[in-house]
Amino acid sequence: MQPQTTEVRIASFADLDTRTFHDLLKLRIDVFVVEQACPYPELDGRDLEPGTRHLWLTRGGDPVAYLRILADPDGAARIGRVVVAPEARGGGHAGRLMAEALEVVGNRPCVLEAQSHLVDFYARHGFAVSGRDYVEDGIPHTPMRREPTR
Repeated sequence: MQPQTTEVRIASFADLDTRTFHDLLKLRIDVFVVEQACPYPELDGRDLEPGTRHLWLTRGGDPVAYLRILADPDGAARIGRVVVAPEARGGGHAGRLMAEALEVVGNRPCVLEAQSHLVDFYARHGFAVSGRDYVEDGIPHTPMRREPTR
């Protein structure tokens, strides 16, 4: 039996079908709300914004990793909701997802709010700490920024 390939998908909210959006939200909620025991408003309205891009990896039609790219008012891209399904961790999906996201972002500033234990992961993708650590919903976070290349 051949291993299933992982495919990259990207869409605006308007281009997502209801089943896909359901599956992406389920992945986000399963990890951020249930696994991390962190009740917070997962549906924040930003998924709907015209500049938002949803980027995910599928295997066998199911999402195994996801992130969203938001357009901040200052022109910077904001990467968030970076998640890998528990059964897919350790397969390099987060790195592939970040590489794909940075291709989409292109040569413009990019920011994110990293869970602090992942600072080194994001640093490998060109991000640097840009502010003081803080705790959000009981989880330490670190603001990070990636400057455009000249």
